[in-house]
Amino acid sequence: MSPSAFHRQFKAVTSMTPLQYQKKLRLLEARRMIPAQGMKVGSAAYATDYESPSQFSREYARMFGLPPKQDATTGSLALEDDVVKPRG
Repeated sequence: MSPSAFHRQFKAVTSMTPLQYQKKLRLLEARRMIPAQGMKVGSAAYATDYESPSQFSREYARMFGLPPKQDATTGSLALEDDVVKPRG
């Protein structure tokens, strides 16, 4: 399968590009790790392969609506509707 065909098929199934899907998985994993392991935001960023905690915080806030530190204190972490589910 060519890269462009894979990209098209992947987006048809997930409604996301492969990079968007990977980013969402990384952010969901960080969102799970913060309360489950009592992890600090910076540590969660590095653990999910972000090189910059500030970039991680920006992308986290864009995806979940709150910065990670604020999200952790509101108790809204790890909601079931945040699970990535393929269409079909």
